[in-house]
Amino acid sequence: MYVIVEIQGQQFKVEQGRRLFVHHIAGAESGSVVEFDKVLLADKDGLVTVGAPVVEGAKVVCEVLSPLVKGDKVLVFHKKRRKGYRKLNGHRQQFTEILVKEVVA
Repeated sequence: MYVIVEIQGQQFKVEQGRRLFVHHIAGAESGSVVEFDKVLLADKDGLVTVGAPVVEGAKVVCEVLSPLVKGDKVLVFHKKRRKGYRKLNGHRQQFTEILVKEVVA
């Protein structure tokens, strides 16, 4: 059984026991329980239910494993040739690691 759920503006395919890295959830603490009820599609043993826009009564229960995980560094380099202009910026995206405890559909 799996569902497609929207978390922080992104869609994820979720199954029970799966670990996800989602955009940083403000105020989440390690060990706390978070519920997401924007389930867009549910597949239960081949029986597919598509929401319009969401599936009624479906939700995903997750536990926060790590509230703040930093992603890989992305370097952004700008240069204009023959002008002596060079600029280097770095960015590390912040994520929250969650574990899917239960899928209710």
